[in-house]
Parts: sequence; structure tokens; C-alpha cells
Amino acid sequence: MSGDLVSIAAQQVLVMFLLVLVGYAAVKSGAVKAELRSGLSDLLLNIILPAMIINSYLTEYDPSISANLAVTLAASTAALLVSIGISALVCARVKSADAPLMRFAMGFCNAGYMGFPLISALFGSEGLLYASVFHTVYNLFVWTVGVRQLEREKTGHGLSAVVDVLKKPTMIAMVIGLVIYFGQIPIPELIAEPIGLLSNVNTPMAMFITGMVMAGSSLKTTARDWRMWLAVGMRLLVIPAVTLGLCCLAGVNGMVGAVVVLLSACPCASITSVFAVRYHYEEALGAGMVVISTLLSIGALPLFAALVSLLG
Repeated sequence: MSGDLVSIAAQQVLVMFLLVLVGYAAVKSGAVKAELRSGLSDLLLNIILPAMIINSYLTEYDPSISANLAVTLAASTAALLVSIGISALVCARVKSADAPLMRFAMGFCNAGYMGFPLISALFGSEGLLYASVFHTVYNLFVWTVGVRQLEREKTGHGLSAVVDVLKKPTMIAMVIGLVIYFGQIPIPELIAEPIGLLSNVNTPMAMFITGMVMAGSSLKTTARDWRMWLAVGMRLLVIPAVTLGLCCLAGVNGMVGAVVVLLSACPCASITSVFAVRYHYEEALGAGMVVISTLLSIGALPLFAALVSLLG
């Protein structure tokens, strides 16, 4: 398994860096204005991401593995709560205006682009189904806890805050997707195809924006930033190690345990750099955490691929 994972991870990392390079070169050459990144971020968050979420649910429901789906749901929820909890504890002691961005980068992984190809290659369609369950819980936390902690000006409290979150395009898309999936509602190809095409733009757009941000920042300075290394170390080593230990203690083994652990070991979510632009945090820090953690994940992912053998 480790050999396959190294090859797949290396390919995914290379693709992501090539996309970052395109955004970087576009700004440096003057082909694209750096100010465009804000508009592109809005396009990604409000149109492309909702399409990707709906597209992930356009698959056939398989009742024969419903028991494993329930275990995956519980394990995924626990893993993400642990990840969010650890990041909150660590960042509570960080005296920086960008602590919320660091907390997001630690707590949320790149489960979609980096994780899904790995799981597909290692475990096939059944593994992808478990990965989709993880991603559903992940999306729920990203667009509630994650976004809420990044907002500098909270738009409401109590019930009004919940309503505000539920009105976000991504949350509406998740509800639509769940209804389609569990209701097995047939979607005409005329509608499904454009949704799929928009979905495919997600990763290129996120990486392009990251490259645009990097073009306006100093990588050398970012590499000396202790905040970035703290976030990357927690994301790639500490959080997946704790997740692995909890899976072993809880008896969550086999394919389900392996999927949850490997997704937890993925690098910082690519949308971290987009959120840095959207919510006015230090953009170089956001982009640096994404780029450096993605590069180093080529070593971290094979490490945890070997360790999941403990799950039986």
C-alpha cells in the first residue's frame, strides 16, 4: 500500500504545484491583475464550491454497506471534532491576529483533492463511499465552525447566527445533495453535466488563487514564519497521530479506519488561502501553509499509510 500511496501522492502534489505556478506566473507576467483574486475567491465560494458539493452526491446509494457507513459517520465526526479541538487548544495560546486562520489550517485538511484520489486508488468505489461520508461531515464543520471562527465581524448571535450559516450557498448545496443522494432522485444529464463541469474547476481555481497570493508575497519570509511551521506540524503529524490512536482504542479498523486516518493526514485545506483573502487575514501565511503542507505531505501520507496497518 505504501508504494502506491507514494506514487499517487507525488502525482497529486506535482499537479497542485503546477497549478499554483500558473497563478504565480500569471500575476508576475502581468497577464492577470493581482486585484482579481478577491473576485475569483467570491466566484469559487459562491458558485464553484456549491456545484462540487452537489456533484459529490450524484452517486448510487448502496444499502448493503449501511453498517459501515454508520461507523464511518461516527468515526469521521469524532476525528474532525478532535482535530478542531486540538487546533483550538493550540491557538488559544497564540498571540497573533492571524490565529483564527492558523486554527482553520490546523483543523481542516485537504480531504477532497488530495484524499479522494488516494482512497480511490487504494480501496476503490467502496472506499470512496466512506470518503464521501467523511467529506459530508467535513463540509458541515467547515461551513459552520470553520467559517464562523474566521469571520471578523459576526453577523448575528444565537438563532440568527445559525440562520446566517444555513443561508450560505455551500450549506444550501449540501442539503440539496443529501436529498438527492438519500432520495435517489434522478438528475437529467442536461443538469448533471454542467454541475460536474463546474465541480472540476474547484481545485484549479483554488490553486490558481494560491499562486496569485504567493506572487505578491515573499516565500523566503514565509518559510521563516514560526506560525506556519506550527500549523503544518500539527496538521501533518500531531492530529493524524491522535486520530490513529483513537481509532485503535475504539476498534475502528479495516477499510473504515484506514480511510478516516488517511484523510486526517492530508495537508491544509486548499481553501485556506482563499479564506485568507476573503476574510482579510495575512494572505502570505494562508498560501504558505497550503503550499508547504502539501509539499511535506508526500512524506507524511506514506508514513500514515504504513501505520494504518495497525488497524488490521
